[in-house]
Amino acid sequence: MGSFSSFDVSASGISAQRTRMDVIANNIANADTTRTPEGGPYRRQRVSFKTAFDQATGNKSMPAGVEVESITADPTDFLSVYDPGHPDADENGMVKKPNVNVVEEMVDMISATRAYEANVTALNATKSMIASGIEIGKA
Repeated sequence: MGSFSSFDVSASGISAQRTRMDVIANNIANADTTRTPEGGPYRRQRVSFKTAFDQATGNKSMPAGVEVESITADPTDFLSVYDPGHPDADENGMVKKPNVNVVEEMVDMISATRAYEANVTALNATKSMIASGIEIGKA
């Protein structure tokens, strides 16, 4: 794997984690949304990744990074909360709330941030190695 391939791998990881952080931020922002255009409460979204391969060469034996495979709705049940004064309450006073756990989302956000930082560190290490190689070549 060459230096430029290392850049591509790190860049794909950075991009994938950025998408993950965007989805998590959207989940947190909608943690109290009880009415959506589709009807019902907001449903938590999840990001799935898959291994990316070099598209230019079609080499399926050498991974070339990671990419977002899909963003899907979490099928877990909505929370039911007793709040008879809420505009979306049913005849029993129960309101369906999104299946978003803010604490779980924050843990996921920390994990995504750490993965993002690890990819930036790898990118900087590769850049430093290339710069050192150039300096050696000048001597």
